[in-house]
Amino acid sequence: MADAGGTVIRNARHRPSALKQCYHLTICNLPYLLLAPFAAALALRLSRHTPADLLAAAHSALTANPPFTIALLALAAVLLTIYLARRPRAVYLLDFACYKPGPEHVVTRETFMHQSTAAGVFTDDNLAFQRKILERSGLGQGTYFPAAVLNSPPNPCMAEARAEAEAVMFGAIDQVLAKTGVRARDIGVVVVNCSLFCPTPSLSAMIVNHYKLRGNVASYNLGGMGCSAGLISIDLAKQLLQVHRNTYALVVSMENITLNWYWGNNRSMLMSNCLFRMGGAAVLLTNRGGSDRRRAKYQLVHTVRTHHGADDRAYRCVFQEEDDTNRVGVALSKDLMAVAGEALKTNITTLGPLVLPMSEQILFLASLVGRKVFGLRSLKPYIPDFKMAFEHFCIHAGGRAVLDTIEKNLELSPWHMEPSRMTLYRWGNTSSSSLWYELAYTEAQGRVRRGHRAWQIAFGSGFKCNSAVWRALRTINPKEEVGNPWVEEIHRFPVEVPKVESVVVTAAPAVDQS
Repeated sequence: MADAGGTVIRNARHRPSALKQCYHLTICNLPYLLLAPFAAALALRLSRHTPADLLAAAHSALTANPPFTIALLALAAVLLTIYLARRPRAVYLLDFACYKPGPEHVVTRETFMHQSTAAGVFTDDNLAFQRKILERSGLGQGTYFPAAVLNSPPNPCMAEARAEAEAVMFGAIDQVLAKTGVRARDIGVVVVNCSLFCPTPSLSAMIVNHYKLRGNVASYNLGGMGCSAGLISIDLAKQLLQVHRNTYALVVSMENITLNWYWGNNRSMLMSNCLFRMGGAAVLLTNRGGSDRRRAKYQLVHTVRTHHGADDRAYRCVFQEEDDTNRVGVALSKDLMAVAGEALKTNITTLGPLVLPMSEQILFLASLVGRKVFGLRSLKPYIPDFKMAFEHFCIHAGGRAVLDTIEKNLELSPWHMEPSRMTLYRWGNTSSSSLWYELAYTEAQGRVRRGHRAWQIAFGSGFKCNSAVWRALRTINPKEEVGNPWVEEIHRFPVEVPKVESVVVTAAPAVDQS
């Protein structure tokens, strides 16, 4: 347990109260309870007849009016055909991999401050500002930077940015292909998302070239869509898998630090320097049944995308622009948390009816009717308990303030927030790939059981809030996991994350990585 100044993590799953659990079970099983007397009466009546009597009665009913019987069977065949043709193809997640940089990329808080000081471009006040942000960021001492930023002096350039992108993408893809045994030439869809680095040829073309993918591969490169772009990529891949039969879709989510380090003194732009770190993930999806379905980890159940870009305040709350000295950076508005809260509300309003049990929907509707219809303003609005719909939560590790806000709004327990907080501590904000480090943490802790549901939710510039719901198809044994970035060190987690962790800055020089 942490002291009063730290974040408390208890490694015990939240359980609803006995009264709420009883209510939930009663409502969810109400149809069966209501139909039980009719089923008993029907069973009693059928028990008075022999199987021969029932077969004779069925034969008599079918032959009494042949034209009607034929028409009924034809109608049933047509309806079944339409249903099968229009039913969406199931999308399965075979496996995923998260990139783990080498020890030469490790950046401690002290190393960060040494590099910022050595750069010679930040004022003393802004160096103190960055130190203050680091001390309260929730980031630990094992996050990663690309070589171009750690070099002394730093050398951000296109070649270094390409080197970072190739290391992250190919490292993650090599792992996921090795874990699944899928051949690169069998991949029919490639979707890559990276917001701030969009070279020519594109990142998706780099993958096609490196792995020599087939000529008719459907490749897409998403840029400028922020930290929620990973779920946009998943949604796009899902839609493409409804068209391309019996194939695999490779989704790669990452961000590029090398060319997007901010070298100015606008504090709203300096925030990203302190929070964003190197990382990426590769996800392999398929619509193939049979053996692929049996060995898949998860089935994609829902994707929900909501966009607040029509509102000017939401549109500009994460904005890339030049500062007063013509240096480019990404400015984070003071309205960011309020905008994120509004986007979250819109997203869960759409998602709620799809995933919440009837017991929660009844309570929410009763609260809404009481306030809107009967004018009971003193009646507190009911916040649906999403813990009744999901066993696991993967919330984008954008920063401590983001996680605190969502924990409060959704009334989550420290156990539910643990994957997100530990990902922020261990890896920092790796943008759109953070959700996969969080799911990997949940797997490494041995928490995923067959039938469990996981909710991934992320926010991004624009402003967007996106969700994905996954259902586990099998129990994940962490001892059998290969390539999980947490496995070798999971015994150290969870750890206490103090609200303020001092940065000790000495006169030692920065490490030369050149």
